Amino acid sequence: MNFRLIWLGYSLSAFGDAVVPAALALAVIQATGSASALALVLACGSVPRLVLLPIGGVLADRWSPRTVAIVADVARAAVQIWIGVELVAGTFRLTDIAVAAAVSGAAAAFALPTGGPLVSATVPPEGRPRANGLLGVSRGAAGVLGPAVGGTLVLTVGSGWAFVVDAGTFVVSAIALALVRLHVPVARAAAAVVPMRRALAEGWRELGRHDWLWTTLIGHGIWNLSAAVLMTLGPLIAVHRAGGEAVWVAVTQAGAIGILAGSVLATRVGATGRFGINPRRPVLWANLALSAFSVPLLLFAVPASAPWLVAGYGLSMAGLGFLNPVWVSVVQQHVAPDRLARVNSWDMLISYSAMPLGYALAPLAATQFGGEAVPLVIAAILVAVSTAGTAVVPGVRNLTLFPKTSAPAADPTGAPTESPDPVPVAADVRHLTTPDPTTAQRTLRH
Repeated sequence: MNFRLIWLGYSLSAFGDAVVPAALALAVIQATGSASALALVLACGSVPRLVLLPIGGVLADRWSPRTVAIVADVARAAVQIWIGVELVAGTFRLTDIAVAAAVSGAAAAFALPTGGPLVSATVPPEGRPRANGLLGVSRGAAGVLGPAVGGTLVLTVGSGWAFVVDAGTFVVSAIALALVRLHVPVARAAAAVVPMRRALAEGWRELGRHDWLWTTLIGHGIWNLSAAVLMTLGPLIAVHRAGGEAVWVAVTQAGAIGILAGSVLATRVGATGRFGINPRRPVLWANLALSAFSVPLLLFAVPASAPWLVAGYGLSMAGLGFLNPVWVSVVQQHVAPDRLARVNSWDMLISYSAMPLGYALAPLAATQFGGEAVPLVIAAILVAVSTAGTAVVPGVRNLTLFPKTSAPAADPTGAPTESPDPVPVAADVRHLTTPDPTTAQRTLRH
């Protein structure tokens, strides 16, 4: 029952968040007619999230992560309903939505690192791949359905109602967390008496202690940078050289479907029976799946015909959909429980911060090299080397998902189970991965 509550709240809130981007863009453009205004609003949301992520990880390890996440949900519900009411009433102001975006971004920074500890606290080790896979399936389904519903709301009843829907999903998430009953004691981590600077450093050292972790995160950061390059240059190629706007729409929808398919596949990791996937060397196989992103980068560089672009991008996103739940499960299993939230926060910071760099570098590189092909080829090489190249790292090759002493697997959607790990009560898992608000693509991880 515990995981069912978590999954319900996560699924509804992921859907609500997928509805909002189209409404946000349209509301700002209709009110101001300025792309710069939209960029300002997006920056107001992303900068606080990046800056505060490490602090959010410390607080999630120091205090009750469930309390942190519930407060964050309430704060985000309040600002979304505020903007929704303004839009419905016709009193929308740009400064209001910029402030709301900043508050929401800051709240997300505190809630995001708590997802891993919540799954660890409610699902035994051998059930975690399926649990994380089910969360990934919900995220993928939201990515397919959310934009369509958001567009329908905007065109029929107005963009304000999309914000109202998202606010409601945050409320549901908070209620679901309040109803979860964990069968582990509330543990106040040792970080409670550690100064903030030392607590941040402890999380960083924990990350560096595992060669499979920090080397793979380098690959994740480069993947995100390369994804930003494609998101910047890809639409131009699709529109001007591959068939028009419909091609780019098809590409992004294929990506959402690919993520959904990869997440479904990830639910079979560690499962028994005919369709089970052997969990040996999970990070190696997940990184190899991620390296498939070099294929659409090269296809856009050519550029290939529209069917190849759509198919290549969709298949590569299946690799991302497979990696995300597997990676989360591995980190939950092998990182010290009292430092898990801090490691999660550093993990997310590396992934998120690489994307703005890609957005900035892509047009500069295209101008410098006289076209989009060279930057895309360089990005493809970087992705292949940084992800598939982790195969030379001993920790990546030798890591197993479950220790030999693991308890029998349990159905994560069934009755509450005792967690074998002495982890703290944890919280919101709705944003284990966060979508780029300007596209249908899902940001890598985390």
